Amino acid sequence: MANNIVTLPGFQSAKRDIPAGIVVFLVALPLCLGIALASGAPLFSGVIAGVIGGLVVSLLSGSELSVSGPAAGLAVIVASAIASLGSFEAFTVAVMLSGFVQLIFGLLRAGMIGDYIPNSVIKGMLAAIGIVIFLKQIPHALGYDRDYLGDEAFLQSDQLNTFTTLIEAFSNLSIAAVTISAVSLLLLLLWERPFMKRMAWTGIIPAPLLVVIGGVIINEAFGVWSPELKLRSSEHLVTLPVASSPADFFSMFSLPDFGNALNPEVWIVAATIALVGSIETLLCIEATDKLDPEKRISDTNRELRAQGIGNTISGLLGGLPITSVIVRSSANVYAGARTRLSSFVHGLVMIVAVAFLAALLNRIPLAALASILLVVGYKLASRRIIMDMWSRGAADFIPFFVTVVAIVFTDLLTGICIGFLAGIFFVVRSNYHAAITVVREGDNLLMRFGKDMSFVNKAALKRALRRIPDNAFLIVDGTKSLYVDGDIYETIREFETAAGYRGIRLEYHNFFDKQLKR
Repeated sequence: MANNIVTLPGFQSAKRDIPAGIVVFLVALPLCLGIALASGAPLFSGVIAGVIGGLVVSLLSGSELSVSGPAAGLAVIVASAIASLGSFEAFTVAVMLSGFVQLIFGLLRAGMIGDYIPNSVIKGMLAAIGIVIFLKQIPHALGYDRDYLGDEAFLQSDQLNTFTTLIEAFSNLSIAAVTISAVSLLLLLLWERPFMKRMAWTGIIPAPLLVVIGGVIINEAFGVWSPELKLRSSEHLVTLPVASSPADFFSMFSLPDFGNALNPEVWIVAATIALVGSIETLLCIEATDKLDPEKRISDTNRELRAQGIGNTISGLLGGLPITSVIVRSSANVYAGARTRLSSFVHGLVMIVAVAFLAALLNRIPLAALASILLVVGYKLASRRIIMDMWSRGAADFIPFFVTVVAIVFTDLLTGICIGFLAGIFFVVRSNYHAAITVVREGDNLLMRFGKDMSFVNKAALKRALRRIPDNAFLIVDGTKSLYVDGDIYETIREFETAAGYRGIRLEYHNFFDKQLKR
């Protein structure tokens, strides 16, 4: 299956996948709109990206559970690109071209980059995203909707940050929103109880769907009995463009301005989107594989090709850039999805609902959707995950913790870079200590090298060589080494020259033959 360019969704797990797809749709729709709003793009461009992520990328994807769509991490890049290029139509040319660049990445097998991210950093990313989701949704659950629903950055466009927004939210809470959130959370938690899971019908009707329906009913009830408390403003509700006719609906799609295809600035934007989007996709794929109950290993090169095709089509139809998105993917996993059918269903439901039910969807309170995301965030950052990383020792826990803190106080990509550096430090430190062993018996010494001897071990080697006493007999043993770096050979050769002046005799066992393997 991994070699096929298109994988049709199967129906063996339809009982799980279809309800999960509906849950992902409920989560994804406001995120698509919010990211489009934050990007300074037409709202419908976010919907287009979400639909393409579901209907196209899911069929081509290298992952069974990843869900693709517009990503909050690209919002700042998109906003600045639209401003610099002068029009959204010029920007969509860059989106198309970024798809071609990603196709090249996939053909060059650049997906292997994700394999070099330490597991502790990936798990830190998951926990951090969980914390960010949880903290960011509390204001929406309280009815403070100044920021868009999918925001993940610590510093916000309104000059507030994650924590100051919480203070503002508690000072400006809405009775209707709090009521909707409280009822929604009770329903979601009730659905998790064993006695509810034993009922067959609870597996068919997803709790988030009932939460959304319940949120609409409660808000409408406030309109009847306490009109002054009802959530009326578009700020507190889903805000979809409503088409009055089929022609009006199709007019929301826009063709790129192909006259900009040779503009160097457009190509720079395309390369930036392709690079950042590919990195975010690879991180999400690694994280989704960790969440997958079946622990399948995704084909990351195929995923890059899928994203490339998706972005090409999204740009052609007037959509935002697409990446694999961890918020939607984790919601997909926790909703019980098992195959790519759930992502396909989410895209199908989205286009049908937007085309025919936009006016009804615009009655959904953001407080109800925030409640769904609160539960997702709590599961991602559960105490069990943190204690498991703690039990593994400092070499795993510190990169995990650094990644969590860095993402919470910056953004996803910046935090991952900081966490990656912390992880690399511990990898180097571990190899630094384990690479060289010196055994001494009188004036006879055996220096044995580990599996890999790279330039990072040069300082440890020099320190060990300085401790060799004059007039000693030293055996340098490379039997266990699979690779020896040129810096190591040079250091040994230099020591060999100095050894002649110190009366040190040298003997080599299986050492210089490793030079052929460099």
